[in-house]
Amino acid sequence: MLLSACQPRDDRNVVQVDLTEGPRVVAASDIAAGRYIVATSGCNDCHTPMYAQTGGATPAEAEWLKGSSEPHTGPWGTSYGKNLRLTVASVSEDEWVTLLGTGSSLPPMPWPSVRNMSEYDRRAIYRYIRSLPGDRGRPAPAPLPPTSVAEPGSADRP
Repeated sequence: MLLSACQPRDDRNVVQVDLTEGPRVVAASDIAAGRYIVATSGCNDCHTPMYAQTGGATPAEAEWLKGSSEPHTGPWGTSYGKNLRLTVASVSEDEWVTLLGTGSSLPPMPWPSVRNMSEYDRRAIYRYIRSLPGDRGRPAPAPLPPTSVAEPGSADRP
């Protein structure tokens, strides 16, 4: 039986992290941290078409976060996952951090959770989205009021 607590400690691979500003994701880079947050926080479920329906099997990462025409309907009406690539392209990093810290919009966006992210994590998400290859895509459809009903596939029509 080997007890690791009795073994000499090897500090060569220990990374020191300054957490004086609170908890945050620690990764090899801020872009890797952003990817981790996006991949584990459900961002793709609404902001990437077919991601949730395929259990994350599609689309390829190069297509992530381009917005979705898949409707989310409830008492608020119908909302669509915004194209976060276009949003990031239209704001500075500081504006993004403020947006995520103060934002509010229609469900199912989990604003209470997003507002509780550290500034570091918000910046990491911004940098990750900026790093994604390929075109930025098109805007997602505008939300519909509660009295309107989204027809299946209607958001894909011109």
